[in-house]
Amino acid sequence: MTKAGSKGGNLRDKLDGNELDLSLSDLNEVPVKELAALPKATILDLSCNKLTSLPADFCGLTHLVKLDLSKNKLQQLPADFGRLVNLQHLDLLNNRLVTLPVSFAQLKSLKWLDLKDNPLDPALAKVAGDCLDEKQCKQCANKVLQHMKAVQADQERERQRRLEVEREAEKKREAKQRAKEAQERELRKREKAEEKERRRKEYDALKAARREQEKKPRKETNQAPKPKAGPRPRKPPPRRPSRTWAVLKLLLLLLLCAAGGLLACRVPELRRQPLCAGVNAVYDSALRGLRGHHILQWVLRADSQQ
Repeated sequence: MTKAGSKGGNLRDKLDGNELDLSLSDLNEVPVKELAALPKATILDLSCNKLTSLPADFCGLTHLVKLDLSKNKLQQLPADFGRLVNLQHLDLLNNRLVTLPVSFAQLKSLKWLDLKDNPLDPALAKVAGDCLDEKQCKQCANKVLQHMKAVQADQERERQRRLEVEREAEKKREAKQRAKEAQERELRKREKAEEKERRRKEYDALKAARREQEKKPRKETNQAPKPKAGPRPRKPPPRRPSRTWAVLKLLLLLLLCAAGGLLACRVPELRRQPLCAGVNAVYDSALRGLRGHHILQWVLRADSQQ
């Protein structure tokens, strides 16, 4: 792309006082950096070039007072064009502009404006009118500024309305979210209460079952078993005498026989018999030995008294 630095020579050479003429320089791009280095150039002529747009940093040339962009191919102005707050004279004749940026309303110093021969929006074209003389061009600047201020106010109101709608929507979303969270909390609370009630019922049922289990043995113990109707049980067969019992019987029989023989030998008629004599001698010997014991003496004395 052709720049003024290459085809138009050094910009300082073109500077005449405070006026810089870059018209008819076959420019496709504005040399913004070079222009920024010339703050004395308050009047800039870029007419009759091939400019289709202005770079965003062009709006930093706030020292500009008069700007001629006529007879180019500009389709739009930068969004921050309103930063050129010192601009008083603006020529946009014969471009391809349809609308102006909303920031255009900030050009409070603008006194002269020409928008002829642009495919302007019908509403903007009606407001701008003609610029055939100084008076009409001043009226154009004033009317366009008022119109753009109204557009800016409408857009600000629309922006505020959208913000309000977004805030309301956000409030509704937050309220819906809070309601959802409250519903979830209530659901969790209800589930927790149901779970607690279920566990309590299980505990009560288990406790009741334990009490019933504890009562059953008591009832069975307290209640005597009822005899069943039916034939009387047979008596168990008599036990056979054991060997010990037979020995005891034999000893008892022997004692009885000994006692009987002893009593028989005490009869006077039988004392002289040889067998009874031996028995009586043994009895007398045993009796004399036992008389030494005081208990036996007491027993024998009581026996003799009877």
